Amino acid sequence: MGTRDKIKGLEELHREVTRLKEEGKVIVLANGCFDLIHVGHIRYLKGAKELGDILIVGVNSDRSVKQIKGKKRPLMSQDERAQIVSAFELVDYVLVFDKPTVEELILTLKPHYHAKGTDYTEESVPEKGVAASCGTLTRVVGGDPKGHSTSLLIRKIIEKYGASH
Repeated sequence: MGTRDKIKGLEELHREVTRLKEEGKVIVLANGCFDLIHVGHIRYLKGAKELGDILIVGVNSDRSVKQIKGKKRPLMSQDERAQIVSAFELVDYVLVFDKPTVEELILTLKPHYHAKGTDYTEESVPEKGVAASCGTLTRVVGGDPKGHSTSLLIRKIIEKYGASH
């Protein structure tokens, strides 16, 4: 399956997830902005994949990234970010979503697990209540405490090269 084949709309992905569940596959949903890929993203996605058979990654739309991160973000378009994430071998499907949370995706897809990174605790995950209401388990994955982010990378680049480069 090529990287473009992994990027799906919600309706198409819902049909695919229904089929995969009938085959007995365990479905995991992870999500994020994925603006500049860093080791924290890799550890998070690896930890999410370890929870099940099929890893679906929700990538925040450009509009939702601006809402969450501010008007100067994202650095790359949603299409570029989705294509990059879909290139990872451990990612089975990618979906661009336009809300600040993945509640709609959880309610529609009803994955077995919703994985979040270590910047959350299982109690602080915003979608935890919605996930529990449809039988989705919430798990925090990724190993080390949050020490990597696009914001930190941007700061490092500016410190090293200055704003003029």
